Amino acid sequence: MSETTAQPARAGGNAPEMTVSELSGAIKRALEDGFGYVRLRGEISGYRGPHASGHCYFALKDDKAKIDAVIWRGVFGKLRFRPEEGMEVVAHGRITSYPGSSKYQIVIEVLEPAGVGALMALLEDRKRKLAAEGLFDDGRKRPLPFLPRVVGIVTSPTGAVIRDMLHGFAERFPTRVVVWPVRVQGETSAAEVAAAIRGFNALPAAGPIPRPDVLIVARGGGSLEDLWGFNEEIVVRAVAESRIPLISAVGHETDWTLIDLVADARAPTPTKAAEWAVPKYAELVSEGGKLGARLGIAVRRLIEGARTHLKAAARGLPRREDLLALPRQRFDAVDRRLGRALLSNSRAHAMRHARVAARLTPRLVHVRLERAGERVAKLGQRASAALGRDAGQRRARLERVAGRLAPQVLANRLSRHRDRIAGLGQTLAALSYQGVLQRGFALVRDAEGRALRQASAVPAGAAIEIEFADGRVGAVADATGEGPAGGPTGGASGPSRRAAVPGVRPTRARSSRGPGQGSLF
Repeated sequence: MSETTAQPARAGGNAPEMTVSELSGAIKRALEDGFGYVRLRGEISGYRGPHASGHCYFALKDDKAKIDAVIWRGVFGKLRFRPEEGMEVVAHGRITSYPGSSKYQIVIEVLEPAGVGALMALLEDRKRKLAAEGLFDDGRKRPLPFLPRVVGIVTSPTGAVIRDMLHGFAERFPTRVVVWPVRVQGETSAAEVAAAIRGFNALPAAGPIPRPDVLIVARGGGSLEDLWGFNEEIVVRAVAESRIPLISAVGHETDWTLIDLVADARAPTPTKAAEWAVPKYAELVSEGGKLGARLGIAVRRLIEGARTHLKAAARGLPRREDLLALPRQRFDAVDRRLGRALLSNSRAHAMRHARVAARLTPRLVHVRLERAGERVAKLGQRASAALGRDAGQRRARLERVAGRLAPQVLANRLSRHRDRIAGLGQTLAALSYQGVLQRGFALVRDAEGRALRQASAVPAGAAIEIEFADGRVGAVADATGEGPAGGPTGGASGPSRRAAVPGVRPTRARSSRGPGQGSLF
């Protein structure tokens, strides 16, 4: 009787077989279908800024767990604030998995600080950072223009703020206002405000749209979240870079933002900013009248004082006759002496002219001209004689050279060189190894083209080449040779000889003539 042992069934043996990709996809679908969108609160960990691709990868954690998080590039550009390491946030997104590493993660679509306390902490950190760069220093703030011709306003074109400001301008001092419409709340608010400030600064001074003399950034009151766009770093830096003086009028008097600290002036309300930008027309007229009256009184007093001083000075001045008496007397004395001086001067010049005229006779000039002419004639004769001698010497030299260049001399020299070349050609033909081959001899070379002079230098089986007068043949040496020339294989010619080298087997003939003359030795 035999006993059998029952084998337990393998766990999951009936389950269908799946690939790794199929299982990862099933898990991904289960996570996405099971959770969908969630709001997750946690602390940012491992944040290193955007990746080279523009996406952000970090983690959200609490005291017991951690989950990977990712913000795609398109969503990251729309965030109202930038994530920072250690910040507590509330993330809105969907749960999914990354099959490449078998990890689940949250894809964040909205990111907010976890409460007002977090926003205030972020605001304080940003305030300290910008203050350390010197953006809030009073030394860089500029005075506002007294009477601007054009006022630029950055605000929403549909709110009550712009209407109150325009009404304030109309009451105080009608001026030209250019409004740059922006959103003053929301994700794109900060970028639009910064672009408007830079746009006003980029306007040309004489362009179709006038360049403002002063800017006002205005918005009504609101919560910290509503005013957060004016705390963004991009807006603060745009205000700091502005070359046009700027007034901040954001929120009510109790509200404050970072733009208030960097602006050249901070108005408690938008209406007060309009009052600061331009003076009141009635006050200007009144003050102008007062200053005009004071100016008239001052001018009259100045004229009266000057008239009094002039009269006092006139009484102390001498009479005109007294001033001119002495110069007139000196003039009369000089007039009397001038006539006598002119006569004396004329006589002195006449005597001097008479003495000089005796030495200026024409004969002296003629003598000098004759001497110069004789010198020129002598020099001409010497030059002619020197030219004749030089020409004679050159003519004699040319005649000597012409005698050596006669055609008969060249013909004789050419005939002698031709005879010498013919003799050298005959000598070359007599000494060439080609002439030896014509007499029935043969030249033996090895495979590398070197001449072989002894039979002992040819090993058995070596490939050799034999050159005759009418061509070349290839051969292979064997071991049938018996000694020097004169023995059984010593002849160089004859009908029964195979070759002039011992033990030679001819192979196949090559070209009839070699490439050159070569050497017999």
